[in-house]
Amino acid sequence: MGADLNDYLPILLVILIAGGFAAGLIVLSALIGKKARGNPVKDSPYECGMPVITPAHLRFSVKFYLVAMLFILFDIEVVFLYPWAVVFDDLPPALVFVEMLVFIAILFAGWLYMVKKGVLRWQKDG
Repeated sequence: MGADLNDYLPILLVILIAGGFAAGLIVLSALIGKKARGNPVKDSPYECGMPVITPAHLRFSVKFYLVAMLFILFDIEVVFLYPWAVVFDDLPPALVFVEMLVFIAILFAGWLYMVKKGVLRWQKDG
C-alpha cells in the first residue's frame, strides 16, 4: 500500500503552476506597471485613522475594546452552529428545534442586555 511518485504528480503540478503564475504576475507588474513617485503624505504611516503625530500616552475609549470583545463573543457563538448543523439529521426534529430555540434565546438575551446597558451608544445623551 505504498504510494508511488505518480500519486503526488498532480499536487506537484498544481504547486508549480501556482508558483509560476504568482512569479509571472510579480515580474509582469514590475515590467509594465507605473513607477510611483515619492510623496511625503502617501509615504507616512497610517494607523487606523489616528493622526500620525500623537502623544505616547493617548488613551483609547473603553467602548472600542468592549465592542471588539462583543463582536468576538457573538462571532464565536455562531461557530457553535456548525457542529449542530452537521448532526442535524441524526437528532429528533423536536429536540433540534428546541435546542436551537434555547441557543438563540440565550444569544438574544445577551444582545438585549448589551442594548439596555448602552454598549453600542457612542454618543452621550443630552
